Amino acid sequence: MNMVRIAAAAAHFGRDLDFDLARIGKIIEDARGQGAGLLVLPDAALGGYLADLRHPDPEALPPALKPDDPLIFQVARRAAEMTVCFGYCEADGNLRYNAAVCVNGDGVLGRHRKVHLPAGEVAAYMPGDTFDAFDTPVGRVGMLIDYDKTFPEAARSLALGGAHILACLSAWPTSITNRAPRTRQDRQSRLFDLYDQARAAENQVVLASANQTGAMGGMRFLGQSKVVGPGGDILARTFGKAGLAVADIDVAAEVERARRVLHHLDELRFDAYRGSP
Repeated sequence: MNMVRIAAAAAHFGRDLDFDLARIGKIIEDARGQGAGLLVLPDAALGGYLADLRHPDPEALPPALKPDDPLIFQVARRAAEMTVCFGYCEADGNLRYNAAVCVNGDGVLGRHRKVHLPAGEVAAYMPGDTFDAFDTPVGRVGMLIDYDKTFPEAARSLALGGAHILACLSAWPTSITNRAPRTRQDRQSRLFDLYDQARAAENQVVLASANQTGAMGGMRFLGQSKVVGPGGDILARTFGKAGLAVADIDVAAEVERARRVLHHLDELRFDAYRGSP
């Protein structure tokens, strides 16, 4: 068996980059203390998320970091032997992207720019244009940033690229337009869990979902970080609190077991789907 301990973090991050870096370092040490080989941190772990998703203030956007910013490599050094995925606002000239990077002590293993932007983000970010899986010491990984996982094609593209682990990094709030009195009754809370489980089950992969907690501006983030098996079963979760969802799984063996009889990727019928190549 080749067991991997996967940790998905629920935590709050804001505009103070020094504070964020210290919190990331503390979470890495907590995950290392529990023996994690893969740690997935939330979207916008360096610099925080937008304060207002409906009408983002151009003067209050997260700090934009270049892809080679020293802070990214500080996280990589702290990761050392561990594989760590985290989100930040990426600067490309005058353009900004909601971005994620996967690192270890050797440097950058993979990158992703959020492709699917909800209405408010369009005013702050440019969309990415690709989904790319990449190899890591814990297996082949693909990354999604919050709203990306709403679209089945996004996760499917990564699975077709050979990803056995999907790292989903989110700053996913409760419903902005129809907030429920209790989180468990909230529409966005239900959808967050539904998408995590569906994306894992339909692609027969392991999914590690990390989300922010606390509040930013008028938004309150859900937490609900979790590790999901290739059958859609939740193996570990944080519920609404900050912390780590930690699960041990032999990724290759469990993916193979899930695909032994019904292998969804092999049974696709691309010729029958509208808009397929």
